[in-house]
Amino acid sequence: MKTTSVSGKVFNVFNALFLILLAFLCLFPLVNVLAVSLSSSTAASSGEVSLWPVDFTWQSYRFVLQKPEFVKALGVSVERVLLGTALNMLLTITLAYPLSKESFAFRGRLFYVWFFVLTMLVGGGIVPWYLVIQKLHLLGTMGALILPGAVNVFNAVLLLNFYRGLPKELEEAAFVDGAGHWKILWKVYVPLSMPAIATLILFSMVGHWNSWFDGLILMNSPDKYPLQSYLQTVVINRDLSLVSMADAEALADISDRTLKGAQIFLAALPIICVYPFLQRFFIKGVIVGSVKE
Repeated sequence: MKTTSVSGKVFNVFNALFLILLAFLCLFPLVNVLAVSLSSSTAASSGEVSLWPVDFTWQSYRFVLQKPEFVKALGVSVERVLLGTALNMLLTITLAYPLSKESFAFRGRLFYVWFFVLTMLVGGGIVPWYLVIQKLHLLGTMGALILPGAVNVFNAVLLLNFYRGLPKELEEAAFVDGAGHWKILWKVYVPLSMPAIATLILFSMVGHWNSWFDGLILMNSPDKYPLQSYLQTVVINRDLSLVSMADAEALADISDRTLKGAQIFLAALPIICVYPFLQRFFIKGVIVGSVKE
């Protein structure tokens, strides 16, 4: 229904202006980082750059993309996102299905529900977490980055609530046609749950891509760092041990601000490119998956 009253129109105008202002405040830091990264070192150092590059140049991007350490760290992050997201979704989908059943259909359901919920409330701490991974001989491997967080209970709760909102008649009809639980899951539940699954895929991808602490702790060599761990060492901590002599000479002609801006924007670019394709599922997946009718 369209609002025709004067007060309603005034509210819509102020609401639109507020959302535009909010969007600008969210986009300003990213646009500023991009503008700085494309500006000359003199303009960036003197603080002349705001939303548009000054003395446009690609020098910082050429320097970053020619660094083998950056490219290798980017490859590690891409591998982690692909393998980690696939494993997360496989376990989340298969875990949410039995937990979405009623207690009379799945004996012991309450025990398993509490078993997983307790993992959200109680943690063992960093030292036991590290020792378990060490005893499993996973240090320095991709498994150390993706296996400890393979089961995300919060995502499973969202998905099982989405499952419980699906019509029970579809499952009953599939049983009548001779389908088993495994076939019903992949042929009925998963196709109908794509909004929720797409949302959880986005959550999982962003979580793996932005994670940096576990890379610093679990990777025993800097050349195995994922991209965010690598950036934490060179952008935040400024670890000069990762900078070669050739890099030091090249840095004499590149501003520290433009170099940081280029690395930060390149690190954010993959998620920026993926989000528009999943955005149309995002709101529906979160709302329907988090509310049980």
